[in-house]
Amino acid sequence: MKRNVAIVGARGHTGRELVTLVEGHGSFELALSVSARDGMSPEDVAAAKLDAYFLALPNGATAAYVDAIALSRPDAVLVDLSADHRFDDAWIYGQPERRREAIRGAKRISNPGCYATAAQLALAPLAPLFDGPPSVFGVSGYSGAGTTPSPKNDPEVLRDNLLPYSLVDHVHEREVSRQLGARVFFSPHVAPFFRGITVTASVALREETSRDALADRYRAAYGHEPMVTLSEEPPLVRDIVGKHHVAIGGLSVAKDGRHAVVVATVDNLLGGAASQALRNLNLALGLPELTGIPDAAPR
Repeated sequence: MKRNVAIVGARGHTGRELVTLVEGHGSFELALSVSARDGMSPEDVAAAKLDAYFLALPNGATAAYVDAIALSRPDAVLVDLSADHRFDDAWIYGQPERRREAIRGAKRISNPGCYATAAQLALAPLAPLFDGPPSVFGVSGYSGAGTTPSPKNDPEVLRDNLLPYSLVDHVHEREVSRQLGARVFFSPHVAPFFRGITVTASVALREETSRDALADRYRAAYGHEPMVTLSEEPPLVRDIVGKHHVAIGGLSVAKDGRHAVVVATVDNLLGGAASQALRNLNLALGLPELTGIPDAAPR
């Protein structure tokens, strides 16, 4: 039996990716695809009484939809791709590699941010060894700034340029720190390419550790994970575009064994957003996690 699904915010960059994934899913029927500009009220959207709703809306725009759906169809599954519920304990944080069992059967799922997805997966195996806050240098394609015109998605501003922004207290800095239980420093930048992100994480280690020992930690954490790849060399943004996984590599350790650096990349519209949201909904509805993810074997 197919589940009826809505995408609210279907005209945004991530919303369009979700439309493609849901239409090719096989077990989902895209019953409603709406933009916030289409004139449908939250009550109209909720009145459809569907099985699940993807909320691919800007930060701060989901509350009215959540409230309306809760009244009309309280057992519907909501997957919120904004940051609105990432700090709300009533919502399950939807990073399958780290929260898979909690996501199964959940009704309210907060999808992680794209930078936060890459940074957490890069840092998590090292978290027990942190000696002070790690520093994460991030670079995103300008699709991460959304469709509303701004300097961060203006090709003329970005031409031959790298644009730093929100250099303290970025929402993803707070998100990663919360999820890892340790303070993390994060410096985001926008580059002139459209999609894909890279993060380079620099970590002080509390005790001397070899590269082999750290590599073992990554293999233990992700060797069985189909949506994480590990490599000796640093992964490149151009190789992750259009893919659904997170690539981690380039692990390097200083001669004194007290400083490590690791690189992660993800397509911010897919593995950092739409693909992860689809995996979360699959888990919530009891389907194989990778159903509908192209080139991925169901698990």
